[in-house]
Amino acid sequence: TQSITQSENSQFQPDWVWGKGRSTAESHALFDAVRGTTKILYSNLTNAEDTNSGVTAFNSNGFSIGSSASLNNNTHTYAAWQWLANGSGSSNEDGSINTTATSANTTAGFSISTYTGTGSAATIGHGLGVTPSMIFVKKRDSGSDDAWVVWHTKLPGANYYLNLNDTGAKDTSVNYWNNTLPTSSVFSVGASNGTNQSTKTFVVYCFAEIPGYSSIGSYEGNGNADGSFVYTGFRPSWLLIKNIDAAESWNLRDSKRDPFNVTKEILVPNTNAAEATSGGGQFADLLSNGFKLRGTDPGVNSSATFIYIAFAE
Repeated sequence: TQSITQSENSQFQPDWVWGKGRSTAESHALFDAVRGTTKILYSNLTNAEDTNSGVTAFNSNGFSIGSSASLNNNTHTYAAWQWLANGSGSSNEDGSINTTATSANTTAGFSISTYTGTGSAATIGHGLGVTPSMIFVKKRDSGSDDAWVVWHTKLPGANYYLNLNDTGAKDTSVNYWNNTLPTSSVFSVGASNGTNQSTKTFVVYCFAEIPGYSSIGSYEGNGNADGSFVYTGFRPSWLLIKNIDAAESWNLRDSKRDPFNVTKEILVPNTNAAEATSGGGQFADLLSNGFKLRGTDPGVNSSATFIYIAFAE
């Protein structure tokens, strides 16, 4: 066992830890303070929540890990990204479904909530005070349709969705979001098993764009090695990209694993693959005011529409 201490920038007690083995094929491991320590979900799998000693404590300057291979296999290398919400949270009654707990950091535009599904159209409070721009929902217990369901503000409408655990292009279903856009207080769910199956428990991660801290948007690829430039207003330290027009993997990079341009070290949220040094097709520069694609791989820069979420260095 060991404790992982934040060594750069401000130190804080994280409420969400997303970790991934770099050197070998190991599933992405997600833990948060609302569901509680040792409760793991995997971004690349539809599996129900499991008990795992990956994260055993959220500390004032990092987190502690047990002996589980999910985050602490002997001699393996890992990355972990951490977000600050507001502790274990408390019930939110803004929607027709009261959350079991909502932990919201309105300054950073991030909240974590847990709720129990009803099987019929409903609204759920997210606690941000502004309209979220990206939403991730995952069923925690077993049942049909256990995929990660994602909504993004640059998808064409309220009935569109993506799945974090697979490569699929954008698709439509009125039942995931009840064909209703989120508001400054709630997001909507329909009768889908993926977001609102009766008696099943769910976790939702909501993000609102905060100028200078986060950027949540889209860009059009040009299929050229002199690729698109995307303005964020800051140098990204964490960048997640998805082609929404074609079946392509999610593409995740950060400035800690890859501090110098061009960035090449890729992790893929929808697979357990080890870190890969991308071919030139996935190269990108992380610049002082945004990012620029330097390759023609269809995962980041074909003639298609791409959505992204980025956080500042």
